[in-house]
Amino acid sequence: MVVAQTRDTVLELLASLTPAQVEKIRAPFDIPDHQQWTYLPGPVPGLALTELTPTQQKLVERLVATDCSDRGAADVWAVLDAEVVCRGLPDLPPSGEWEGATVADRYFLRVLGDPNGTDPWAWRLNGHHLALHVTLVDGAIAFTPQFIGSNPAEVRTGPKAGRRFLAAEQDLGFQLLHALEPAQREIAVVSPEAPDDLLTRHDPVADASMLHRGLSYGDMNEDQRQVLSLLIGQYVGRAAGPIGLQTWQDITEHGIEQLTFAWAGETEPGVGHRHYYSVAGPSFLAEYDNTQDDANHIHSVWRDLRNDWGTDLLAAHYAFHQ
Repeated sequence: MVVAQTRDTVLELLASLTPAQVEKIRAPFDIPDHQQWTYLPGPVPGLALTELTPTQQKLVERLVATDCSDRGAADVWAVLDAEVVCRGLPDLPPSGEWEGATVADRYFLRVLGDPNGTDPWAWRLNGHHLALHVTLVDGAIAFTPQFIGSNPAEVRTGPKAGRRFLAAEQDLGFQLLHALEPAQREIAVVSPEAPDDLLTRHDPVADASMLHRGLSYGDMNEDQRQVLSLLIGQYVGRAAGPIGLQTWQDITEHGIEQLTFAWAGETEPGVGHRHYYSVAGPSFLAEYDNTQDDANHIHSVWRDLRNDWGTDLLAAHYAFHQ
């Protein structure tokens, strides 16, 4: 159902575009820069959201709502809300009123391949602190790499003071850390200093060997495992239900006991308290950091070590069609 709805929405969007817009949004699936992405500010290939008419914007919102859960879609658009705060702009325009809006000038939509054909295709929404990559192959769907960040993490002044972005990603991380026994914490806390950024950055292929191992799921008690599961759920729960469910099945089948939790930096929340964690296993990797701008600037990424960019799906597809 999700795959069919995704295809139908993208086809409706493409049909609504002018030739000039189509030229910007379309690309071959095998284009050399297919796996190049970033969460840094600046232009990337695709059609800027500022160029969408209200009707087209509604279709993009529907597309995000199709492949993301309600919370995941809210997280996506909260990236733009935080950008408004960071840049001191007026509030994000209401739905259907982004055309020409300044805040949408850093976000770009791209469609790779032909959604109306039988070959693999993909869509992506990339920009500052936001990367959604959705790959569709033979009726199956891959949802990673996926990045969501926020600057600020908490609005500390002005009329929106107190609003937090990605709050559960932070709070559950601290909750799990504080639930550990002293001997467990000695294993989980791998450094008193947090790294300046995610260790895997925006590499096309995530290298899990760059991460510290930390404390394994198998060495946690049931209460601690429950918190770790909730923390993982903050990442996989951004995807539409069937996608998130498949991710949980993959994590379980490939050895949930092998999942590890590693922490670096300050062990209590607070202004200027730089901190970082990772959760990694045979098929799953999540990283979080809050180190920049006086520890008020969050980065979070979810990678599928087997199926980023639909790698496993594509391997099966090409093997079948040889």
